Amino acid sequence: MIPRYSREQLVKIWTPNNKFKIWLNIEILACEAQCELGIIPKNSLKIIKKKADFEVERIDTIEKEVKHDVIAFLTNLAENVGIDSRFIHQGMTSSDVLDTCLSVQMKQSCKIIISELRELIEIIREKAIEHKNTICIGRSHGIYAEPTTFGLKLLKVYAEFKRNLKRLIEAEKNISVCAISGAVGTFANIDPFVEQYVAKKLGLRPEPISTQVIPRDRHAHLFSIIGILASSIENISIEIRHLQRSEVNEVQEFFLKTQKGSSAMPHKKNPILSENLTGISRIIRSSVVPLMENISLWHERDISHSSVERIVCPDALILIDFSLNRLKGVIKNLVVNKKKMKLNLMNTNGLYNSQRVLLELTKKGISREKAYRIVQSVAMKSWDKNLNFQTLLQRDKEVKKFLSRNDLAKIFDLNYHLKYVNFLFDRVLKNGQ
Repeated sequence: MIPRYSREQLVKIWTPNNKFKIWLNIEILACEAQCELGIIPKNSLKIIKKKADFEVERIDTIEKEVKHDVIAFLTNLAENVGIDSRFIHQGMTSSDVLDTCLSVQMKQSCKIIISELRELIEIIREKAIEHKNTICIGRSHGIYAEPTTFGLKLLKVYAEFKRNLKRLIEAEKNISVCAISGAVGTFANIDPFVEQYVAKKLGLRPEPISTQVIPRDRHAHLFSIIGILASSIENISIEIRHLQRSEVNEVQEFFLKTQKGSSAMPHKKNPILSENLTGISRIIRSSVVPLMENISLWHERDISHSSVERIVCPDALILIDFSLNRLKGVIKNLVVNKKKMKLNLMNTNGLYNSQRVLLELTKKGISREKAYRIVQSVAMKSWDKNLNFQTLLQRDKEVKKFLSRNDLAKIFDLNYHLKYVNFLFDRVLKNGQ
């Protein structure tokens, strides 16, 4: 991934140096297990642990000759270890190293991503509580609907990201497996104890049944969850973008004094961070399908998945980490324009009470169909001529037969729409949803 959309702690996990460190650790742990089984002499193990080392540049040079990355790595180890290197990789296959290493890297990445997600969730919770009673107009199809609060908008986002956290924790657990089972996964040339030993040392679990490779449904599961998480990021990003539109202007991304919005128009304050997150989310989701397609491999193993994973796994995980970190800043520093929220609410001319009028008329004995026609007729006059809805209702002959001015005043009480705000907050926050 390009540096612009990367954070160092994730990038380090996917560097060649870290990858080879993990490979070396796997090989040494396997040697330790083989030593316990009496297959590798203790003195040889001591030499291996002391002398085993690698140079990335040397591995690259060897790979150009042998056209095999694991063999190049083992050759470099042998150059440093000497004759005792014959015990390294005993009974193992390349996939044992590659797949177990990938599990470690994904687990390392998930640990950081989960931490970022937890921090984001807390920021959203705090912002939701802050604006619990900040009244604004709700919209359906982009059109004025009924009143809500900005806190409720964020509460929905909070609950969504809590679900993402739960899914991601499960996906991390699902991917935390190790395979040291040898060619075609039969353990013919290596004792299952080695796999158990390595897995325990690495904080993994043995893959119950591998066919030389760890089954790729595990990987597809993780990145499907990452894709959903990216969609959740896009969801709130689009909401912010819509609410920052000039004619809406209910929220704004924080704008630094030194910041410039446009190379041509000095007046501009653009929702660039939210737009950026929207675009990045598209890239992250694009990784899901290739990893699903990786599930289908020939027989016990092929390497059609390898090129996909070398590209997609680091890029998608680096991007989701970057996105979560960026979204934390967006939410934490979000500028909420309470006055404009109230103004937009008032600009509806009270049309958001159309359902309330409809329901009150039905309570008076009018059929729903007739009540709908009456209310819609008055509402369209209010809409088309920009007139106060309540005033028009008070003057309407049909409405006056059933609803008094006092009745209408009660119907148009704004607090009616907010009576269950506390209930919703309690249901989500107190019940750990």
